Amino acid sequence: MRDSLPATAASALAVEIAGRRWHVAAQGHDISIPLRFNEAQPTFFGAPPATATVITAGSFVGDVRHGGSCNCSVHTLAPHCNGTHTECVGHITQERLSVRDLALWHLSGALLISVAPEPSGEIAGDQVVSLAALREAIGSATLSEYQALVVRTLPNDSSKLTRNYDEGSPPPYFSAEAMRYVVEQGIDTLVVDLPSIDRAQDGGKLAAHRIFWGMPPGSTSAATVTRKHATVTEMAFIDNSVPDGVYLLNLQVAPFMIDAAPSRPILLPLSPA
Repeated sequence: MRDSLPATAASALAVEIAGRRWHVAAQGHDISIPLRFNEAQPTFFGAPPATATVITAGSFVGDVRHGGSCNCSVHTLAPHCNGTHTECVGHITQERLSVRDLALWHLSGALLISVAPEPSGEIAGDQVVSLAALREAIGSATLSEYQALVVRTLPNDSSKLTRNYDEGSPPPYFSAEAMRYVVEQGIDTLVVDLPSIDRAQDGGKLAAHRIFWGMPPGSTSAATVTRKHATVTEMAFIDNSVPDGVYLLNLQVAPFMIDAAPSRPILLPLSPA
C-alpha cells in the first residue's frame, strides 16, 4: 500500500458541496504516483523512462555521495507518459496553450467512484469505461452537483505504480458515450488512473479528449474549443483504502508552460459541518 497523508480531525476550513456544508480535513490522500527517476516507474506509448543525470563542470560533481558540495542533476521526462500528469486542450491544438495558464480550478468539489470497465463490443480484447458502468458506479449520487470526477478503475492494485502499459492487454479507455455524459454533467476536472482516456492506438482520433474539451473531430484550432479551462489528469493511483465518496480535490500542477505537466492531486476528506 502506498504511503498517504493521514486523515485528521476537521480543520477550520468549511465548504459547501452538493448543497451540504462540510468541514475539510487539514491533510488528505495524495493520489499521484511518486516519480522515481532511474528506478521502477509507469510508462506508456513507447516513451523512454524518466532519468536523472548528475551535472559535472570541471572539478564539480553534483552528487554529495561522490564528493560534491551539493546535489544537482538534469531530469528528463515525458509528462504524458512517465507518471501522474495534468493536461489541457493544448494537447491537441496547433496553438501552444499551456496547462500553467488553463488549469484554474485548484480546489474543487469532487466525487470519487470505482468503475469496472466492460468489453468494448467493437474491438476484441478492449475494455472501456462505458456509460452503463459509469452510471452504476455513480449510483444514487448526482454527478452534476460536482465540478470534479475522480475515477478509480477495477481491478485496482499497486502494480499501477510501475506498470508498462505497452505490454500485455491494452489499458481501458473511455467510450465516447461515457465521455459525453461526463461533459453533460458539467465536469470540468477529470482525474483517472488510466494512462489515457483514449485508446493508445486510435488512428489519431482522440475522440474522448475532443469530446471532453468540446473540440470538433479533425480540428486543430483553439478557436473551435468550447471547454478551454477543462483539464484531464491521467495516471493517478487511488489506493483501495480511500473510500468512494465526496472530497475536496486540491489539484497541484507544476507551472510548466507546456500542454501537460506533472501534477499532484490530493483528496481532502470531508465531514458534515
